[in-house]
Amino acid sequence: MKACRKCHVLTKKNVCPFCGEPTSDHWQGYLIVIDASNSVIAEKMHLKMPGKYALKVR
Repeated sequence: MKACRKCHVLTKKNVCPFCGEPTSDHWQGYLIVIDASNSVIAEKMHLKMPGKYALKVR
């Protein structure tokens, strides 16, 4: 898995399918958001949609 440097979405692609930014192999932490509108963590990370996210991306 790779993580987008901008929106932190986890994907298998070299470019993020949502924002078009390059992805990185260097990430830490794993977050699954099911209901972004009711999640305090998703709100703090400014996440608007459900999905798999990295907590830290380099």
